[in-house]
Amino acid sequence: MAAPMFLTKPTSSLTLIPSNRSFFLLLPSILAFMGTIFIFYYTYSTTYLITDQEQYAHFHSQFTKLPPPNSSSSSSSSSSSSPPTTILKALTFPTKKSSVLQILDDSPPMNIIITTTKLDQQSFSTPPVPDIHGAATGGGDHVPEEPINDRRTGYISKRNDRDNSNSNVTDIYHDRDIFMENYNEMNKSMKIYIYPHKRNDPFANVLLPEASEPGGNYASEAYFKKALTKSHFVTRDPSKADLFFLPFSITNMRNDKRIGVGGIPNFVRDYIYNVSHKYPYWNRSGGADHFYVACHSIGKIAMDKANEVKINAIQIVCSSNYFVNGYVAHKDVPLPQIWPRQVDPPNIELSKRKRLAFFAGAANSPVRKQLVSAWKDDWEIFAHAGRLKTPYATEFLKSKYCFHVKGFEVNTARIGDALYYGCVPVILADYYDLPFNDVLNWRGFSVVVATTDIPLLKKILKGIRLEEYEVLQRNVMEVRKHFQWHSMPVEFDAFYITMYELWLRRGSIRVSTL
Repeated sequence: MAAPMFLTKPTSSLTLIPSNRSFFLLLPSILAFMGTIFIFYYTYSTTYLITDQEQYAHFHSQFTKLPPPNSSSSSSSSSSSSPPTTILKALTFPTKKSSVLQILDDSPPMNIIITTTKLDQQSFSTPPVPDIHGAATGGGDHVPEEPINDRRTGYISKRNDRDNSNSNVTDIYHDRDIFMENYNEMNKSMKIYIYPHKRNDPFANVLLPEASEPGGNYASEAYFKKALTKSHFVTRDPSKADLFFLPFSITNMRNDKRIGVGGIPNFVRDYIYNVSHKYPYWNRSGGADHFYVACHSIGKIAMDKANEVKINAIQIVCSSNYFVNGYVAHKDVPLPQIWPRQVDPPNIELSKRKRLAFFAGAANSPVRKQLVSAWKDDWEIFAHAGRLKTPYATEFLKSKYCFHVKGFEVNTARIGDALYYGCVPVILADYYDLPFNDVLNWRGFSVVVATTDIPLLKKILKGIRLEEYEVLQRNVMEVRKHFQWHSMPVEFDAFYITMYELWLRRGSIRVSTL
């Protein structure tokens, strides 16, 4: 029997040197093999670059190239010999040895002039991602099983049932020591210049603090202005100012019949035009060291005719929805919407909180309608559309958890309400840049749930063990001092924490285009 062909030895008629035809037939295989070797080598040699860049990749969106002020406002007052300017906010990336400043931009080369270079390790830090029920993720080694809707505020689609421990949550701050050190420095050095206006100004009601005690659903805006004017942060010397306050009130413009909702953009445009022509401070930074405050959601349209304010200035707003155009996370500051109360917050024993969760309010959004529809007949979760027959405060005091549910906008006063009455807030508002997020560890005193998980609310809340809930509720009692306003500022209240958020953003970079 003949041997199998693959066992036969080559005969003398065979040659190991391929013919020209054979060589060309083998050439694609040779090239493919060489290409594979090159790919493996390139991947190995650049692995360290990929590793280093991953931690900075998500910061790319924080660098916004800003256009020069338009001709209708500040640009016309700039010196003709000065080159046009573009402003980039100074952001920091904390590292083990230093803070890294990185500009990611595809624009032509520019002459970069750093005007303020003081960088803080804590500035603009992104909070760790919490799990669905407020538990700590344990030093970054815990990986959620389900997709995350948003990295900044920690919205998680589904609960990780394998990790329902809340034992690591012991503090309401990301880092208490760093916060206290920076807070004390802010208290010593922070200075604000307020553009001056007189009592006989035709629009004094819009530009000056209210004489009476602020009230209503949007009182945060008025309280901040009132507190600032009485604080030690104000300077009359603009050369000593870290930031400049644009004192117009969006709420008062809305209520002024001479302006109204439709006239707000025109008023803001004209105000910036006057400021940029009468004073030199706006033009030297393009407004990057200026800020204004607005709590009413109508503030979203207030800058429609003053894009340089929207893009350059710091916007302190209650409607801090970073999914909507106009709000820039890390540049702008989320302001808590707080209903004013003059009495000290109540304390109540946990044993008296018999109900699992509570919500009441107008069903003015799909999220609220879904919540009420899903839980209106449940005896452990009280979800009610419209006004209550019982006192509002009573329902908060008898509930363990209280829902903050998106209405027309992501913000309502219900976070402040829940904290005031000692109820752990459950946040159902996707894309909400939560107030004081750079300072506060929200996973330590709240539960953030994606709106798609409304049908799972009872399972999620009941999955939180008693000892976990006690930690959350204890932290609620501590953190609520940061969500209170006073006409005369009180240390660590909402005014001081807002000032701290501004202090983190006081640095800017001036970029002069050639």
